Amino acid sequence: MVNFQRKLRENILAWKEKNNRKPLILRGARQVGKSTIVRELGKSYDYFIELNLEKPNDRRFFQKEREVTEIWQQLIFEKGIPDTPQNTLLFIDEIQEIPHVIKQLRYFYEEIPQLHVIAAGSLLEFALSDVGSFPVGRVEEMVLHPFDFEEFLMATGEEKALNALRQIPLPSYAYDKLFELFKKYVIIGGMPEIIRQYVASGGNLVGLKGIYASIWETYKSDVIKYAPNANEAKIMRFVIESAPLVRDRISFAGFGGSNYRSREVGEAFRALDLAKVIYLIYPTTQIAPPQLPEISRKPRLQFLDTGLLNYASEIQAELLQLDDLNDYHKGFVVNHCITQELIAQRNEVFFKPQFWVKENAASNAEVDLTLKWQKYLLPIEVKSGSKGSLRSLHEFMDLTDHTLAIRFLRNEVSIEPVKTRQGKLFQLLNLPYFAISQVEKYIEWVMNREMGSL
Repeated sequence: MVNFQRKLRENILAWKEKNNRKPLILRGARQVGKSTIVRELGKSYDYFIELNLEKPNDRRFFQKEREVTEIWQQLIFEKGIPDTPQNTLLFIDEIQEIPHVIKQLRYFYEEIPQLHVIAAGSLLEFALSDVGSFPVGRVEEMVLHPFDFEEFLMATGEEKALNALRQIPLPSYAYDKLFELFKKYVIIGGMPEIIRQYVASGGNLVGLKGIYASIWETYKSDVIKYAPNANEAKIMRFVIESAPLVRDRISFAGFGGSNYRSREVGEAFRALDLAKVIYLIYPTTQIAPPQLPEISRKPRLQFLDTGLLNYASEIQAELLQLDDLNDYHKGFVVNHCITQELIAQRNEVFFKPQFWVKENAASNAEVDLTLKWQKYLLPIEVKSGSKGSLRSLHEFMDLTDHTLAIRFLRNEVSIEPVKTRQGKLFQLLNLPYFAISQVEKYIEWVMNREMGSL
């Protein structure tokens, strides 16, 4: 049995215990486990009502805009449960199918505040354009991502490995095993159904291809149905099928060798971004918070899940043969997975990481990721080379007012003093790839060693 205990569960349990509880909207792409986590929560209530608005029999409760008290009375009458909202969880799944129900959530909060209400939807951004007024201040929002590495370890029964991962600094004896486990995670990804089958088969990758194919086709079909006409649907399908083959930053004009115009390709990508299937990750030129995306510059593509990307680009077999994941196409896959891990640590609906660029006639520099920590913007590189080869990192550090940079590589934890070419001294925190979920704990560890100063 797969352990589907998700880290977000603690946040949802805290929501349940609030005195002034608001309806909760649980966001996330299809098939990341939203319904599963709510059903598990439902077991802790006396009564649990689940409505899926893709099903006609459940849709009928909301076909007309009417008083929520009337809807509640009909529900308890038909479900045969008592009028005890304080002991009941109402789960409205696929809420985007009837957009006005999103607006009605505020009335559950105002008129039946004792009732526990959770709504979930996978394409909410499309539905919100049809909602007259989003119930700002009357609902709470959380986001669920695919399994991160910690959740993968829980699901596969690797509790000792998980405990070692969370030990700061990492004990040396745990490094080799954690790297091998992380390599498997990078290859198969974090989609719950994939992990369920992987565990059920005893760790066999055979048989997963059909599940990947089904998930990928579902995403394509979901998004394309929102195209306003046949031509835009055609462009959207071309974009989503070509995107997995891209390894560098993209230009909308002529994307994938096509003759499609920049505006057409841009609209297709923005739709995929709204659906949380493929994110557009833009660079920043700032070296301190707040960091603003430079949307006039070429973005990078980030897929919902590295395993799906590996499947769609047919590279899983190649990855199995690598010792250092950074050996594949200049570290593309491991960089992608580390970015996915960074996203998964944040319970923010619209959070996207950024990378840093300096692009001018004198020089070009690019740092893989940036991380806001307190009042600082820390640079993150994903490398296998020596510290002296990190030219872009040196350029960032020469510009910033702090002295800490982070590098992920196939190595154990260490801190190295480094001098830039302009003579600035800084600390380079080296972490193994798999430790991205612990990065903020390691920053605190460095701060304590350095007596609290960056």
